[in-house]
Amino acid sequence: MEKALFAGGCFWCMVTPFEEQPGIGGIISGYTGGHVENPAYEEVKKGTTGHYEAVEITFDPEIFPYERLLELFWMQIDPTDDGGQFQDRGSQYRTAVFYTTEKQKELAEKSKTELAQSGKFKAPIVTEILPASTFYPAEDYHQDFHKKNPKHYKEDRKQSGRDEFIEQNWQK
Repeated sequence: MEKALFAGGCFWCMVTPFEEQPGIGGIISGYTGGHVENPAYEEVKKGTTGHYEAVEITFDPEIFPYERLLELFWMQIDPTDDGGQFQDRGSQYRTAVFYTTEKQKELAEKSKTELAQSGKFKAPIVTEILPASTFYPAEDYHQDFHKKNPKHYKEDRKQSGRDEFIEQNWQK
């Protein structure tokens, strides 16, 4: 099993696309990329810790290769928005791929270049490819939020504009 780290805005919305895929061993919502040790949600939410909301995915690369994780990641975000994602604004909601190996770095950079060259988006692709740093799991109430609070999750996701964006840009 390997680990993959993705920041795609609100971490609640980044769990469901991956969890039902074959070869996925687990998904943890959390924080990474910042300068504060053991950050709490209330700190990260203020945007002063440098952390991104992110998900750590444990996966079997023989069953679900990293390249497929990248494909699925790109289809969950607006890679041209450097101010957050959808209704969630601020540095804590920026997008990034955090690589854990040089192979992941190469594959992530290649997929970003391919997306930029595809012409799918008129604006530049601003999602960063960064080395992984310490990942801090979020508080328990954030884990599997969509299962614990399905009504709240569905309302929040609908209001965010994420699903409309995905439909307009990825499902054509």
